[in-house]
Amino acid sequence: MNGVIEDRQNLSYVVLLREKFGERTLPIWIGEPEALAIARSLESIQYPRPLTHDLLKIVLDTFQAKVAKIEVVTLKDDTYFAKIYIECDKRLFIIDARPSDSIALAMRTKSVIFVDPKVMDKNGRVLEGDTNVSQLKRRLRNTKPEQFGDFNLSK
Repeated sequence: MNGVIEDRQNLSYVVLLREKFGERTLPIWIGEPEALAIARSLESIQYPRPLTHDLLKIVLDTFQAKVAKIEVVTLKDDTYFAKIYIECDKRLFIIDARPSDSIALAMRTKSVIFVDPKVMDKNGRVLEGDTNVSQLKRRLRNTKPEQFGDFNLSK
């Protein structure tokens, strides 16, 4: 993951998933609470009481379950869908979830984040010359979500 940035033009936030062994980045527009949850985890901010994603991690730990991975699996009707893969008692559970919640949980459990190759092929973009989050922030300030692929935020 490359980071979370504020999209001031569209009054929203964007989580940036960058290929580990590639040049492409997948931008996913998310809500403010989810953006803050991801950013807090990236910055290792601890709170005296668990927030929602922290609580889910505590529940998983209590049942000795492990998040094997999360995966952004598809884009349908301008909405990304993700799956959380949980291993518990030698069984694998696959749970439908929003990418933002999945990423927030993956950050807390130090789990791997995948993007289905078809999703990355269709919607991943090479952000030329942008190598860090501050540069991406500057570049994306005047970028509309529609410029990244099949997005329509008016719904």
